[in-house]
Amino acid sequence: MPKATVEHDFSLAIEYIREDDGRWLADIPALPGVTAYGRTRKQATVAVQALALRFIADRLEHGEAIPGPMSVSFIAA
Repeated sequence: MPKATVEHDFSLAIEYIREDDGRWLADIPALPGVTAYGRTRKQATVAVQALALRFIADRLEHGEAIPGPMSVSFIAA
């Protein structure tokens, strides 16, 4: 009998600041240091999302805890 797959979702809030020079700063407060600039809000969003994934992957690869109110788990099917 096949095992049921359980999916876990988590969300990360992105905060934005528009600099005086017009650049956008995107920050994910739950992940310390995960901040990125972009010429547009969309570019800043894409950059900070990519950085967040790298941050989480690096933590998992090195057996470190992920900060904040989240956890990442994988279910073997």
